[in-house]
Amino acid sequence: MISPEKPYVIGLDLGGTNSVFGIVDADAHVVAETSVKTRGHNDNAQQYVDDCLVELRKIIDQVGGIEKISAMGIGAPNGNYYTGCIEFAPNLSWGREVVPLAKMFSDALGIPVAMTNDANAAAIGEMTYGAAKGMKNFIMITLGTGVGSGIVVNGQMVYGCDGMAGELGHVIVEKDGRECGCGRKGCLEAYCSATGVARTAREIISKTDKPTLLREIPLDQIESKDVSIAAAKGDEVAKEIFEFTGRMLGEACANFAAFNSPEAFIFFGGLTKAGDLIMEPIKRAYEETVLKIYRGKAKILISQLDDAKAAVLGASALGWEVAMEKGVALNQGIA
Repeated sequence: MISPEKPYVIGLDLGGTNSVFGIVDADAHVVAETSVKTRGHNDNAQQYVDDCLVELRKIIDQVGGIEKISAMGIGAPNGNYYTGCIEFAPNLSWGREVVPLAKMFSDALGIPVAMTNDANAAAIGEMTYGAAKGMKNFIMITLGTGVGSGIVVNGQMVYGCDGMAGELGHVIVEKDGRECGCGRKGCLEAYCSATGVARTAREIISKTDKPTLLREIPLDQIESKDVSIAAAKGDEVAKEIFEFTGRMLGEACANFAAFNSPEAFIFFGGLTKAGDLIMEPIKRAYEETVLKIYRGKAKILISQLDDAKAAVLGASALGWEVAMEKGVALNQGIA
């Protein structure tokens, strides 16, 4: 049961591009929302928190002030569930060392704060409210600025011994391939994230003379959404880019299936807006390359929740959890 004096928690979906805050009630309604650009802030973690607090306090005031908030949950790249720290996040200019982000927000707001990996938060949201409802074994793949993953086995998130398990975006899929922001070469993220799609486009345009609408855009300004727009218009190079990306994702998922035989792979994030252009190559490559004993078993699905909602709700679930642990909420469950 939730304390009637503190009926809300804050959920933060901290992405590589945007940080989305939602104030959430016990019935999973996002009653107030705001966002802040994740990049910038003088590449300083304290400045990032200070800038977030300016916007966050506005929506806190909308629901009656901080005295109405039980706790806060954060889903963040390289967020460690056990320590509440962001650890060496390659896509965060202010998060490339160890940043005690949960404590920073807790100290500023005076409420308990818990944190996990952003993809784990999305998986929790999907398991509670979306396509994975009722599933005990699935893998969430987030396709945003980077490639993240949340792994659920027997109904529980996989955190590993140190809180950092499940970094499938940094499995090497191409030996001596593209440099990745993590410092290694050939990671899945370097090819199948939004930034990876843009890199593929730039490579094709600069190394071939194939006609494409993408040549109308300055090479260094091409983004994944430009590829989607061109592909929707029938552009053959853009469709080739999605075929390449989808095939690489499908083959990677075929390998991932070998260690936990999931009921489903659920894809989440901006790239899924390309629909069949990317999902069909994923499905074909998966079935062509997965071990025969797994063939035809796993569903390949797109998240049923919108980009922000799944991760915000997942993060808010962490908020309720820490509220219960700290005794902010009453009794043993959420009403």
